[in-house]
Amino acid sequence: MTIISRFVIKNIFAFQTRCIARTLSTERKYVETTESNGVRTIRLSDSVSRNSLSLEMLKTLVREIKKDEDNKELRSIVLTSEPGKVFSAGHNLKELTATNAKLHKDVFETCLELMRAISQSPVPVIAAVDGLAAAAGCQLVVACDIAVCTERSSFSTPGANLGIFCSTPGIPLVRNVPRKNAMYMLFTGFSISGREAYEYGLVSKVVANDNLDEEVRRITDAINTKSRSVMHLGKTFLYKQMNLDISTAYDLGTEKMVDNLKMKDAQEGIQSFVEKRKPNWSHENN
Repeated sequence: MTIISRFVIKNIFAFQTRCIARTLSTERKYVETTESNGVRTIRLSDSVSRNSLSLEMLKTLVREIKKDEDNKELRSIVLTSEPGKVFSAGHNLKELTATNAKLHKDVFETCLELMRAISQSPVPVIAAVDGLAAAAGCQLVVACDIAVCTERSSFSTPGANLGIFCSTPGIPLVRNVPRKNAMYMLFTGFSISGREAYEYGLVSKVVANDNLDEEVRRITDAINTKSRSVMHLGKTFLYKQMNLDISTAYDLGTEKMVDNLKMKDAQEGIQSFVEKRKPNWSHENN
């Protein structure tokens, strides 16, 4: 190879490297995901759009929640955002104004996939909110298994103000809070405070503005002490029985209790209690 050829190849390689670097530097970052001590923390990080649930954000969240979900080391998932700002302002309205029916369908079907990913995750999914959660952002919070917020947080379903009724956000809302409270939020678009959200039952707990991380850590530490397989069984049952009449729910619950006792971790838990020691979980589903 001649010196000139080597020089040309070297410059082409350098040019391609610069192009890749520019591409990476301008690539949109929707979330930051970290994992430690069995807890996967997914932090919404698209501040430019106020963490809007754009199609790409929705796809990213689905991917991050479902990623490596069979890993026994994974014990819980936390959805959060930058403190004191916006958890999520809801769907990206720029995508909804486009006269593109396929795009609209993709957005709402992917949002449905996200809600299913949360309920079907084998581990508890926890929303840690410090800021505004509006419309589909509020839906995301309510869809989680556990939700903790700060006192300065706020929640709203203001879609009707813009001519887009919050039909899908209303689905988990009316299943988590009293109907009159849900209708108040959906029909007026008024925002409620973190304290009101707790009183409504929209969130599990409200804490002081500087205590969110501590409370989330307390919850995830408690989950870590349990058998992952037992928690999975319990979560699956709870979601399944919600749409059943009480008699059928009790029949199913009885069946699940019997199945639960057949599990290795159930017998380990009982034995450890009798022997006054900490259980040694296998996290196996049998």
